[in-house]
Parts: sequence; C-alpha cells; structure tokens
Amino acid sequence: MVKKESFFANRMRSIGYAYKGALLLLKNEASVKVQFTIALFVTAAGFFFNISYTEWAIQLLAIGLVMAMEGINTAIEETANFIHPEHHNKIGLIKDIAAGAVFFASVFAIIIGLIIYLPKIF
Repeated sequence: MVKKESFFANRMRSIGYAYKGALLLLKNEASVKVQFTIALFVTAAGFFFNISYTEWAIQLLAIGLVMAMEGINTAIEETANFIHPEHHNKIGLIKDIAAGAVFFASVFAIIIGLIIYLPKIF
C-alpha cells in the first residue's frame, strides 16, 4: 500500500511548482520581463507619490492581473505550439484571443495608473 502524502506536503509541492513556473516566465518570456519592469517602476512611483492604501490595493491587483494573464497567455501559446507546431488558422485564432485578453488587462491597468498618478503629477 502506497502511503498517501499529507495535505500540507502536497500544498508545499504545488507552491514549489508555481514558484518554478513564475521564475521560468521571468527568465524566458520577453513580455513578462517588460511587464515585471513596469511593475517595479509603478511600485517605486507608489512609494515616491505616497499613494493611499486603496490605491496600493488597486495598483497591486492590476499588476497581478496583467502578470497572471501573461502567464496564462504563455501557457496557451506553448500548448498550442505543442499540439500543432505548424501554422494553422485555428491555432492562430486561439493565440490571438489569448493575447487579446492580455491586451484588455494591460489597457485597463494603464487606465488605473493614469487615474492614480495623473492627479499627483499635475
């Protein structure tokens, strides 16, 4: 009989896999590197402009959403490339839709940044 792993040990292993995935994204994906750099910049701006707790929460939520969408987009692209390495119209459509989701998240994150920082700059 195989001993069943504890819930806690299983969760810790899952966290390890997630951490590994996040590092792989940061190391290998240019778009994630760009988003991460922007995240560092707006985080520094948050300290510089002394934004409120609410503004921090909204800013961090926007950063997390964009970074998560970049990760999901990359996973979809990698899966699509694995399933169908040659160019295929349907695979292209799937990849475009996933990229569109990142675009929506990014546009709204920019709007959030403008709402937070424009009044502080001007």
